Amino acid sequence: MKDHDSRPIGVFDSGIGGLTVLKELALQFPQESFLYLGDTARLPYGSKSGHTIRKYSEQNIEFLKRQDVKAIVIACNSASTQVPESEFAGLPVYNVIGPGSQRALEVSSGLRIGILGTRATINSQAYTKRIHSMNPKAQVFDQACPLFVPLAEEGWDSDPVTNLIVFRYLSTLMQNQIDTLILGCTHYPILKNSIARVTGSSIELVDSGEAIADWLEEDFIAGRLQRRKDPAPRMVTVSTTDSSTHFTELAHRILKPVKADEFRVVDLV
Repeated sequence: MKDHDSRPIGVFDSGIGGLTVLKELALQFPQESFLYLGDTARLPYGSKSGHTIRKYSEQNIEFLKRQDVKAIVIACNSASTQVPESEFAGLPVYNVIGPGSQRALEVSSGLRIGILGTRATINSQAYTKRIHSMNPKAQVFDQACPLFVPLAEEGWDSDPVTNLIVFRYLSTLMQNQIDTLILGCTHYPILKNSIARVTGSSIELVDSGEAIADWLEEDFIAGRLQRRKDPAPRMVTVSTTDSSTHFTELAHRILKPVKADEFRVVDLV
C-alpha cells in the first residue's frame, strides 16, 4: 500500500458558501491540492426537495470522481442531509453534519445548542438527530434562515440590512438561552460578524470548516487517507457550473490568504 497520494481532495457546494470550508482545509493542510466545485447554475439547494438535492449531489460526486480526486468533502449542509454515506462510488465521503454536531457537543457548557440552517437542513432534523444520538441529554433548538444564503452570495456581509435580518432570525432562538450555535450552512460563516454581534461573546459559534478539518486529520493519521508528498507546489482549483465575475471577486475575498490557482467553468455531464 502506498504511503502517499498526490490526487486532490474534492470539495463541493451549491455556490460560494463552501469556499469557507475550502479555505479552512487549505490552511490546515498546506501540502494538499484541492478541487472545488460550486454548482452555481442550480443555486440554491436549501429550498429544493430532498430528492432533487440528492440527485444534484450524486452528479457533483460523479463529476469530481472523473477528475480523479481521492476524497469528497460535501461542503453543503443541505446536500449533507441527503448523502449520509461515508463512502460513495468507491471514494471516502465527508459531510458536515457529523463533525459540526461533535464540535458543538465538545464546546457546549450547558448542552443547550442552537442550529441555524436552510429550510431543507432544518426540516430534515439531521443535526438534531445526530446530536441526540451522541448525547440524548442535549437540548436542541433550530431556526431556518432562508435569506442568509442570498445575502452571502450578494457579498452583503457588512450591510446594515444584513444586521437587521440576522437579529430578526436570532431573536426567538436566543430566548432559549442557548450556549452554543451551529452555523448549519457553509454560507453562514460569511455573515459570522453580524451573527456574533447578536449572540455576544458568551455563545460559542461552531463553524463546519474547522470541524471537518479535524475529521480529515484523524483519517490521515489512521491511514484511511494518504497525504500528498509531491515536491511540486499544490494546486487549488475552483470550478463553477455557471460563469460569474461577481463569484470570482467574492471568492478571492473569502479565500484570502489562500490563493486559488485557477478558476474555470465546467459542465457536469
